[in-house]
Amino acid sequence: MKKGNISIFVPHLGCPQQCSFCNQKTITGTVSQPTADDVRNAVRTALNKKGYEYEIAFFGGSFTAIDRTYMQTLLQAAYECVDGERVKGIRISTRPDCIDGDVLALLKENGVTSIELGAQSMDDEVLKANLRGHTAADVVTASKMIQDSGFALGLQMMTGLYLDTDEKAIETAKKLIALHPETVRIYPTVVLKGTYLAELYDNEVYKPQTVDDAAALCTKLLPMFEKAGIKVIRLGLHASNDIKKNMVAGAYHESFGEIVQSRFMLNKVLAYPPGNYEIKVNPRSVSKLKGNQKRNVYFLMEEGYNIKFTVTDRVAVDELKIVRR
Repeated sequence: MKKGNISIFVPHLGCPQQCSFCNQKTITGTVSQPTADDVRNAVRTALNKKGYEYEIAFFGGSFTAIDRTYMQTLLQAAYECVDGERVKGIRISTRPDCIDGDVLALLKENGVTSIELGAQSMDDEVLKANLRGHTAADVVTASKMIQDSGFALGLQMMTGLYLDTDEKAIETAKKLIALHPETVRIYPTVVLKGTYLAELYDNEVYKPQTVDDAAALCTKLLPMFEKAGIKVIRLGLHASNDIKKNMVAGAYHESFGEIVQSRFMLNKVLAYPPGNYEIKVNPRSVSKLKGNQKRNVYFLMEEGYNIKFTVTDRVAVDELKIVRR
């Protein structure tokens, strides 16, 4: 069966911070508070789609910082739906400084199996500049507590934050890898209206990453996690009309993950000197190789590459066979 999330978005409730990049209404596309019935209805709707098994995932806010009674109401409704077959468990997302022994015990009692922490950076200067309200040490402490309590650990990082650099992002990745999470999400920063980053951008204090900047960096980060056996389950924010309407600048693209994969393909070709080549590629990888609007094709032509593309099932997906002509 294919795997999927039944995503329940809990808006900016109880969060102790207003981070530099945060506009939860825009990110989640909602400001309403989900109810227990909303959780049950979301599960029923998802189960109408055959061939999938799911986790119920509470995203969009600092889940363990919301009112405890309300949190339990949502968790209990979710736990009722966990059957171990098509609905495997419950995943929540929260802040590193909103984890303690009591809340972990409560999550365990209510069927939570995975906890994702919004680490964002492991550089204290970057965390402070972006009003995160926690330190890198808090990420380490919370991660260990989560793992010691038997939960699967997921970590989220952002690239392109205020005062961040590619070098700092690579160091963040190294420090996250050292915590041995099962999964990681990488979110390039998007500057949204009504945020502190938007003010900094308007005042020309902050220069955001472009999509190309972020994609180039992610071609370095992704192999680091893969080599460590850590699965990157998301590259870039989900497609959203609200984000497109409210973004001011930054690295947002609906197909960001594919752009990164396309960069990997381009780098494989650029490992060869300019010249005449035949490139054999799997049918499922053609669009990645050629790039969005054939950007890779035009770039290679400008750089002196004359390439014949051959589409064949004899080459594995995402692999290339490059032969000089």
